[in-house]
Amino acid sequence: MKDKKELNSPSSQYDIDKFIEQLYQNKYLKFNEIKYVIEKSKEIFSKENNIEEISNPVTICGDIHGQFYDLLELFRLGGKLPHTNYIFLGNYINKGYYSIETLSLLLCLKIRYPKRIYLIRGNQETEEYSRIYDFYDECIRKYGDDRLWKYFNDLFNYLPLCVLIYKKILCIHRGLSRYIKTLDDIKKINRAKKLSFGDDDPRCDLLWNEPQDNDGFSFFPKGRGELFGKNITEEFCKINGLGMIIRGQNYIKNGYSLTHGDKLISICSSPNYWYRFGNEGAIMEIDENMNYNFYTFDSAPRRGKIELMQKTPD
Repeated sequence: MKDKKELNSPSSQYDIDKFIEQLYQNKYLKFNEIKYVIEKSKEIFSKENNIEEISNPVTICGDIHGQFYDLLELFRLGGKLPHTNYIFLGNYINKGYYSIETLSLLLCLKIRYPKRIYLIRGNQETEEYSRIYDFYDECIRKYGDDRLWKYFNDLFNYLPLCVLIYKKILCIHRGLSRYIKTLDDIKKINRAKKLSFGDDDPRCDLLWNEPQDNDGFSFFPKGRGELFGKNITEEFCKINGLGMIIRGQNYIKNGYSLTHGDKLISICSSPNYWYRFGNEGAIMEIDENMNYNFYTFDSAPRRGKIELMQKTPD
């Protein structure tokens, strides 16, 4: 049943419903409109906790990576808001052609239905990665300068770190940390502090650590962070009374995978990742009884043309 509060558009000179309709058609918002969306969503995120606790039913989505038309395909499969509740596990930007449109739509949906959609921080939602990949260039290409990039990066610091479903399923972006033993350890993190690599910051582990077949923690040779084993997952679940942990992933051939004795589930929601890997995308649906199903989907055909330049709108 729809929430009465959700049915009323926010009182403002801006019409969020109009923005959502426009973005579903992959049409640009003006500079000041996006700035408003960033500021309004920041207000909402700043009131959320490091771990947002919610109930089921809910549909969980992995990395999107600016693949806007695949996001639309995801909503076609899973259902549009507010009829379906969603958790997105981060990595909304970079690699795909439409990071601004993808992130803008998700933020507008967060403003319109704040208790129906939850967005946690991914490792691409960092100043370093959003600059070295495509997001920084996309902001300049589409809006003429880097102001939006700076506004978005300020917003990223306020995104929650995890979502806890019915106190039994923990949703994170990537991995477990040797510095985090309990959920209370995550709750104590100052997430608004600028993310600094090289420090023993447990946020970096949540954003970068990856699972491995071996037990314990070990060096991750292909990227930042560490690898964590099955015994780490099992111990963390036991200490915190969890049934499983769900994480996002860039690429999984079949869209999802179950590892660590089926206590660790990885989901990829960017089919044909980076427009070159040929993988399926997936979403995970958890119903009222905590039963779950996976739904896979192929990449949507890219439409239209990519605008190479747009002057900053007034």
